[in-house]
Amino acid sequence: MKHRSGFVSILGRPNAGKSTLLNALLGTKLAIVAPRPQTTRTAIQGVLRVPGAQMVFVDTPGIHESSTLLNKRMMDQVRSSADADVVLFLVDATARFNEDDARAVDLVKKTGAPAIAVFNKIDKLREKAKLLALIEQYQGLHDFAAYIPISALKGEGVDLLQKEILRRIPEGPALYPKDHLTDQPERFLVAEILREKVLHLTHQEVPHAVAVMVEQWEDTPTLLRIAATIYVERPGQKAILIGVGGAMLKKIGTLARREIETLVGKKVFLQTFVKVRPNWRQDPEFLAATDWRGMAGQ
Repeated sequence: MKHRSGFVSILGRPNAGKSTLLNALLGTKLAIVAPRPQTTRTAIQGVLRVPGAQMVFVDTPGIHESSTLLNKRMMDQVRSSADADVVLFLVDATARFNEDDARAVDLVKKTGAPAIAVFNKIDKLREKAKLLALIEQYQGLHDFAAYIPISALKGEGVDLLQKEILRRIPEGPALYPKDHLTDQPERFLVAEILREKVLHLTHQEVPHAVAVMVEQWEDTPTLLRIAATIYVERPGQKAILIGVGGAMLKKIGTLARREIETLVGKKVFLQTFVKVRPNWRQDPEFLAATDWRGMAGQ
């Protein structure tokens, strides 16, 4: 049997569960997950090796209307990631179908790649008849290569999905070395872990107004020293993040540090700061600095 390898883009609307699916397919946590739209801001690559094949998954930001410069950059990431051997179009099976979903399918059509419609969150679906009706709606929009119901959170249907992907990626040599998991540098993964803790612990307008930048990175054989700054847009948001007597910031830092220690396999000394930077979502220089491609060279 010949070796297969290829790129698989995960597309879908915000909150469909794309990052949860990426983590389920890889069998490890790579992308941060939070119960709110636009958690993923940049395309994240994860490599899966199975006997006789290598699949390079690309998790993308949700397909949405772009208003701020940050959102426009996110949609640029989606379009550039659509050039793949196979496209997974992820649908939240519990959400009501609307015009935005139809527009998202238009983007899938433009890729020209074989696309698998993946209906996620079936563990939360009480009436299976609703799922069948939803599948019929998508059948009317596009001739998808397959229609697979899954629960990315519970792992249901993920093996079947993997088999469907394998059938459609081309023959070819491995694209990356055996131990290669992702193109993301550790600095970016650390910044994302910190941002995930903020997303889970804060509410209202704070999550969307947060950016994280790793300012200092001193790696020794036994200890990793990290200094990171959490940027917000308004003083009120800074006050929420710091909390009474610094309690909120301490909680964010403690949860992040534990997960970072698991990631890097050593003790971590983490310092976190909060700074106000008005309208950073419209600042091209700042957005370039927080992009992992910029971090890689630091």
